[in-house]
Amino acid sequence: MGERSALRTLAHPLRSRLLAELRVHGQGTATELAQALDTHTGATSYHLRKLAEVGLVEDTGTGTGRRRVWRALDLAPAMGQEDEPLDDDDAQAADWLALDYLAHFGDRARGWLLEKDDHDPVWQETCGLEDHVVQVTGEQVTALRAELLEVLERYRRVGQGNPQARRVVVYTCALPLPPSVTGRAAQP
Repeated sequence: MGERSALRTLAHPLRSRLLAELRVHGQGTATELAQALDTHTGATSYHLRKLAEVGLVEDTGTGTGRRRVWRALDLAPAMGQEDEPLDDDDAQAADWLALDYLAHFGDRARGWLLEKDDHDPVWQETCGLEDHVVQVTGEQVTALRAELLEVLERYRRVGQGNPQARRVVVYTCALPLPPSVTGRAAQP
């Protein structure tokens, strides 16, 4: 099945949360995921199979009997960014996913703000919200995104096996700013 089918399949609240949970925590059974997401095992099993049908998750083969262990697969880098325009259903699915992702980010950021004092000072000083204004062309913002992805890829597995290493989620969101009210280009 193609990327568009994956967009439509993923545009479901429980499916998007299942994928997010697996991406953050690595793997899990339908029962573990149901507990983490406060739902029932039948629903998680059904929706995990739907995600597997479009190549977003897979059964690791490490489970026993009916106890299947699932993991997220890498998302297609251009999912929803094909050369041809999206049809109305795919566009609505992509918009829903973006809004759901934004809500998920908001929940995660809110959780950090509420619990940050429980963490070691180095984590308190380094993690959290920040923004950086830059002035770039379309070509430069494309290069900027590629460079950021390259840096994140370098750190993806660097801490494996280190007991001091923690999983960290890094959100990126390049958003064009509206023109300045004064008519001058904003300075970064």
